[in-house]
Amino acid sequence: MLLTAPAKLNLCLFLGPAREDGLHEIRSLFEPISLADEIEVTHAERDTVECPGIEGDDLTGAALAALREKGWAAPPLRVRVEKRIPIAAGLGGGSADAAAVLRLAEGEVDGLARLARGLGADILSQLRPAFALVSGSGEVVEPLPLPAEHAFVLLPEPEGLSTGEVYTEADRLGLARDPDELEEIAVHLRETASAGPSPLDYGELLVNDLQPAAISLRPEIEASLQALHEAGAARALISGSGPTSFGLFAGRDEAETAAEKLGERAIVCTPVAP
Repeated sequence: MLLTAPAKLNLCLFLGPAREDGLHEIRSLFEPISLADEIEVTHAERDTVECPGIEGDDLTGAALAALREKGWAAPPLRVRVEKRIPIAAGLGGGSADAAAVLRLAEGEVDGLARLARGLGADILSQLRPAFALVSGSGEVVEPLPLPAEHAFVLLPEPEGLSTGEVYTEADRLGLARDPDELEEIAVHLRETASAGPSPLDYGELLVNDLQPAAISLRPEIEASLQALHEAGAARALISGSGPTSFGLFAGRDEAETAAEKLGERAIVCTPVAP
């Protein structure tokens, strides 16, 4: 069996204060894109997970272990992840892989959403990848209508960036918004995106509050953002906690033209429907 685990972009990310659990409130528009990891699942003598390039704790393995703890009785599996999504890039690759594994048990294990929440903040939103307004620390997901046509060019950086370090830097810089302002923004995002326009039509809402913190840690991000602007992007910002930059374009043709100017590092992506 071959599974697809699409990356996600944060079209915007508004940062609120840290909660008692240490996580930050956010309000963000998540969109799954055509850049995706491929996951091969085969029968085996015992459960094994192979994810080349991942060191330390692996969300994919944690997801499979969580299913077994819930009593999932499927035969032992070998799960091999072919990484296409850059690691620690702000694109949710690890969360996408874990969510894809959880989907294997859909209809067979109750409480997949609870499992997803327990494994990581972004996993629930990728359990059923769709355009959505995401709140809380990522655990509140409101699906939205598909937006009108648009496309992206991604510029990954050579080295990933720790999400925790970016949030710590954001706290140091005092980037969090007041909770009332955060909720006003959420209302505006919901009302605007619910009508189904292209994100190009509400560019003023495409803001990432973590961007100054990511640039503080990786100044070279600014050059990528500038390159995207110069290539014709209607809007350019980082996704999630970075360091990947993306540019927004009217359609795939425009994105491919820009990518030719930007060189081999550029990746053209389009939204994917549920």
